[in-house]
Formats: sequence, structure tokens, C-alpha cells
Amino acid sequence: MTNSRDYWQGFKDGTPFILLILPFGAVFGIVATESGLNILETMGFSVLVIAGAAQFVALQMMLDNAPVLIVLAASLAVNLRMAMYSASLAPHLGAMSWWRRSIVAYFMVDQSYAASVLKYEQNPDMSHSQKFAYYMGVVTPICPVWYMATWAGAALGTAVPSGLPIDFVVPITFLALIVPMLRTLAHVIAALVSIIGVLVFSFMPFNLGLLVAAVLAMMAGAETERRMTRARQGQV
Repeated sequence: MTNSRDYWQGFKDGTPFILLILPFGAVFGIVATESGLNILETMGFSVLVIAGAAQFVALQMMLDNAPVLIVLAASLAVNLRMAMYSASLAPHLGAMSWWRRSIVAYFMVDQSYAASVLKYEQNPDMSHSQKFAYYMGVVTPICPVWYMATWAGAALGTAVPSGLPIDFVVPITFLALIVPMLRTLAHVIAALVSIIGVLVFSFMPFNLGLLVAAVLAMMAGAETERRMTRARQGQV
């Protein structure tokens, strides 16, 4: 009964994210099919990769005929934050069985992490089964909607006139994703460095400037966080 209550609380907390997931998935489906992918290939992206930002990056680099290793490296760079998410959730979920950890890893997206880690920190007495139930409740209204939105966008994409400009939706969607995440000075510094880095290194082939900017942004964010921690501890 307790786990059921935690599941439905997670479902309730995850439902508002549909307002973001629905248009983002649809835009990816449309852009992917307009780029030459069929519906099966587009769905393979969203079901197997299940990482919106990395999917857009990979798709753009594939269109630029970038080498496979470069595409993979850029996609991994965009998704390096998932490693930090995993480290953050390890104290809460790390003691679970391997198959539960595998499910958590597959369904780990920005929204599921943000909602879950906040819940766990506010309720430190939750058991592992309660935490898992809550996590699954959060992803239930998110991931299936992502799949369905991608399919709908892919199906619609074949009917969208080729001259219709929809690319502007992509940066707007990215802004909607990123802005709520800028909660600390370290986040803001990392975002600014990444923007400047992408512009400065835009001359590099195959969008390699993205990789350089990502590394510089992570370094800047980590250093800012380190200095802020030392300042809080009263160190010089």
C-alpha cells in the first residue's frame, strides 16, 4: 500500500513535465523524418537512446556526414550530466538489485532525476522500495509520452511541406529545457562558457567545437562549485 502511494505521488509529480516532453518529442520526430530517417529509424532513436538533446546533436552531425566516432563522442559529451545524476542517486538507489538499477538507468532523464532527488532529500527515511516506486511513478507519464510524441511527429513529418520552417522550434525547446536548470552560479557559469565556446570554436569541422565547449563548460562549472564550497566553509 505504501509503495502504491509513493508510485502515484511520483506519477502526480511527473505529469506536469508532459507539457515539455510532448512538443519536444514531436519536434524531434518531424526533424528526423525531414532529415531522411524513416519512422522505424526515428523511433529507434527515441526508444534506444531516449535522450532528446543528444538525439538532436547526433542527427545534426549525421547530416553533416561526421565520422561515427565523432557522432558518438559528441552525443556522450552532451549526456555526461547523466553520470553526475547517477552519482547523485547512488546513495539512494545504489543498494537495489541490478535489474532495478538497470531500469532506473534506462529511464534516467532530466525530469525523472530532478523530481526524484528532490523527493529523496526531503524524505530521507524512505525505503529503497519506496524510492523505486516513486521513481517509476515519475517516469510513467514522461517516457511513454516521449515515445508517442516522437511517433506522432515522425508520422506528421512526412506530410509537412518541405519549405515550412520549423527549425525555430528546436532552440525554443532547448531554452525551455535549460533555463529551469540554471539554479546556481555554477550552472550559470557553465552555460555561459558553453555558449561562448560554441561560438569561438564554430570553425572546427564536424561540430567538434561542441565537444571543446562541453569540456570547458564542465571545467568552469566544477571550478565555480569548488570555490563556492570553499567560500561557504570559510576558507580563502
